[in-house]
Amino acid sequence: MSDDAKDAGLVAMIGSILGGNKRAEAAGPPPLADFLPSAPAAAPAPVVVEIPEAASPKLQNASEKDASEAVATTPKPAQPVSQALTPDGKRLLPAEAIADLVLGELRKIEGFPASGVSVTVYGYRHWNAMLTFAPFSTNFQNATRFRQALPDLVFKLRRFVELEI
Repeated sequence: MSDDAKDAGLVAMIGSILGGNKRAEAAGPPPLADFLPSAPAAAPAPVVVEIPEAASPKLQNASEKDASEAVATTPKPAQPVSQALTPDGKRLLPAEAIADLVLGELRKIEGFPASGVSVTVYGYRHWNAMLTFAPFSTNFQNATRFRQALPDLVFKLRRFVELEI
């Protein structure tokens, strides 16, 4: 807020105290620009120079068959390790993985915020989850609606997932 707006506010307050309900002439509302947050100027994006890859002389002289074999021999991503199971057939997952599952299911609800939501999983046998929202990520009514949907979601997930210690 600018100094002029602060001074005008002080003059208005002093005038209302000393002069009753009379308002000072200079005590108008401050301009809207004083209240709007100003975003810092974005720095120019760095220029990325693309460096061409050096072509292997072996692949330049190889036939199409050799090139396809070279592509086929590239390492494949590792397959996920099989999940540990309880005697009941439930998957044992750490709290972070269960929180990701809960958050993924909640994101399917219309109006769920894209960011500013934290899921905390706690407990042991009958684990539970708690939602916390960052300021201004959603309004009170939507936060209440999401929190009311959470117990049903946790109840369904408990049938398939057990918390790993």
